[in-house]
Amino acid sequence: MHIAWLGKKSPFCGNVTYSREVTNALLDRDHRVSFFHFAQEEAAPDNWPDFQEIPIPFLYKSQIYTLPSLRSRKVLEQALRALVPRPDVVHASLTLSPLDFYLPEICQELNLPLVATFHPPFDRKLRNLTSSTQYLMYQLYAPSLAKYDRVIVFSHLQREVLIQLGVPASRLAVIPNGVDIDKYSPGPSSLKTELGVDRVFLYQGRISPEKNVESLLKAWKQSRMGETAKLAIVGNHGPLAASLIPFYGPEHGIIWFGFIANERRRIEILRGCDVFILPSLVEGLSLSLLEAMACGVACVATDAGADGEVLEHEAGVILKTQGVATQLKTLLPQLRDHAAWTELLGQNARRRVEERYTLSDNISQLEALYTEVAAEVVPTPPLFTRRYA
Repeated sequence: MHIAWLGKKSPFCGNVTYSREVTNALLDRDHRVSFFHFAQEEAAPDNWPDFQEIPIPFLYKSQIYTLPSLRSRKVLEQALRALVPRPDVVHASLTLSPLDFYLPEICQELNLPLVATFHPPFDRKLRNLTSSTQYLMYQLYAPSLAKYDRVIVFSHLQREVLIQLGVPASRLAVIPNGVDIDKYSPGPSSLKTELGVDRVFLYQGRISPEKNVESLLKAWKQSRMGETAKLAIVGNHGPLAASLIPFYGPEHGIIWFGFIANERRRIEILRGCDVFILPSLVEGLSLSLLEAMACGVACVATDAGADGEVLEHEAGVILKTQGVATQLKTLLPQLRDHAAWTELLGQNARRRVEERYTLSDNISQLEALYTEVAAEVVPTPPLFTRRYA
């Protein structure tokens, strides 16, 4: 099949990783991919696929949202029309852009089936200001998502939220994120030797308010974890990180690695740590969490989004989104002192990913969905038939 993929190439975030991993896997299965993205002069992310790229003009983009230029809709429509061979399906990994709302109309005019992956994090229980803000995002998008041929979400909880907001159940497909379990797997690492410690705890992801990293830092500092344990922070060094680093540094056993582009290095860090912690207030289904689980790391995450569902039945430790620092202050010393427990949690995590969250299964489900929506398209009759019918 020929897939016209609309996604992100930068700045680095979960959406970029999703686009990279899925399109690489589609290419490996001999599908053709044409990649549309809001382009600028930039180095390609690590392990970026080799495919046709079509730039879309923009005014501004960040890890959260994108502002297209006034020309972007016309550029996208003309580029889709000019693709040879004609795409079998358009798949938009939604970038939280005004262009997302025009895609159904564009694809209807071109008679192209349209699939979306809807990424925004959520917390169905609306327990804090951040989660209620994200719920407003779902309310804003729901009327437009109802016009897509299919919308992929990562969990049944997310599907229920959108159904309540009016998106037809028949338009929603639950296909969880998947991870390459051959690449992300337990293995040797020199991380502990590099840091000179016995136990390593890790946070990997964006340093942003909704990720709630400050609660983890506070709990670590208050727990006085000692000389033999370190907390590694892997993620972008933006304004929030700059405000936190002076108060949570090496003197507290906290190592700030910054953003690491090299995938091999990220895998080495995952393999070398004992515990992965994700203290988010809102989530979708974290790829970083799945990658850590696949590497056999004991995982701790909040029950925001689908992360709690991933770790249920002893695949990890689940926290409530309220009072994260208090919960971690009690939990961190236990995780430090009970190596057998964390080893068992890591084994359970790896097994859970193998059962439910492999990239191979993800792609097989995606291929079936593409075939289904492509079959629903009524072929456009030749021009003379329409004119003289």
